[in-house]
Amino acid sequence: MKKPLIMTPGPTGVHEDVRMAMAQDITNPDLDLGFFEYYKETCNKLKKILNTKEDVLILDGEGILGLEAACASLIEPGDRLLCIDNGIFGKGFGDFAKIYGAEVVYFESDYRNPIDIEELKRFLEQDNDFKLATLVHCETPAGITNPVDKICPLLREYGIISIVDSVSAIGGEPVEVDKWEMDLVIGGSQKCISAPPGLTFLSISQRAWEAILNRKSPIKSFYCNLAIWKDWYEEKWFPYTQPISDIYALSCAIDKIFEENDYIRRHKKIGEAVRKSLIKSGLELYPLDGYSNTVTTVLIPEGIKFHEIYDYMLNEHNILIAGAFDYLKDRVIRIGHMGENCKEEKIYITLKALDEAFKNFDIKLDGQLHKHFVEAM
Repeated sequence: MKKPLIMTPGPTGVHEDVRMAMAQDITNPDLDLGFFEYYKETCNKLKKILNTKEDVLILDGEGILGLEAACASLIEPGDRLLCIDNGIFGKGFGDFAKIYGAEVVYFESDYRNPIDIEELKRFLEQDNDFKLATLVHCETPAGITNPVDKICPLLREYGIISIVDSVSAIGGEPVEVDKWEMDLVIGGSQKCISAPPGLTFLSISQRAWEAILNRKSPIKSFYCNLAIWKDWYEEKWFPYTQPISDIYALSCAIDKIFEENDYIRRHKKIGEAVRKSLIKSGLELYPLDGYSNTVTTVLIPEGIKFHEIYDYMLNEHNILIAGAFDYLKDRVIRIGHMGENCKEEKIYITLKALDEAFKNFDIKLDGQLHKHFVEAM
């Protein structure tokens, strides 16, 4: 069966070079000293994308592992944690924190807009006794990018350690870990990096390391325990056998990113063109502001169901698009324009098929989606 064109907000398509990188001969990563160097080199490549001099680790598990490892390693029972919530993933971060005994306080913000930094400032003026704060860089279901460049320095002013889910942003949105004073930043292989699903990576500031290594209570996990990684390179020791083929693919995918002079600009330009084409056609975006470079979320017009659009796109055009879940279930369509998906020809094909799908179900549009996209480019 011919594989569909994956135009979802992760996993994305994978370049043939990346796929072939997985086919390289493996070694024993626990005994081959050369692999320790390869792992370190791959971490250093990620540092360039993250713009950081802090430590970076690659973990064997997709992005959720990074979120849970951060919570497991930093949270001690009774710690007050601020969950900055303006969407499904932002709110859900609080659930991970509760698993490890945090006293979670929510800062709730409008779900159709990015975090209002002034409102957050006023909140923190009244209550800032938090050890940690969790936040999401790109709220993927909603298609919103939050101003982490302002939020993290604000948290730092109060001595609050920031844990940032940047899984759907890294590689498509600007990320300045050191400049923006971000403490623990989490990414994933299957989004804008466009490697196969299965790996998470994270950067850890010295402040975060100090909190991890100077706990009063032991970390209640092995696999999620970041402390056991502290001297992995010096000791030439991995806590568990590394997924060597996945790391080959990740390294190759990063190289593909570096072949391009300005991959952030490409994501921004195409993201803007997608939104303009939808709006000009008379459709309504879900977010009101803070539009993501990597995913566009559009409200489904009356008279059609998500499963009808999904089935038509897949059965008639062999294209996968996404819906959402929780409060957005059956309310929106999501188009991923990240990594290998963020290519003009793939977006054109997708919008042309979506235009046909709407018209097949008698949804009237102003003009044609794909033609508006070309004009916007």
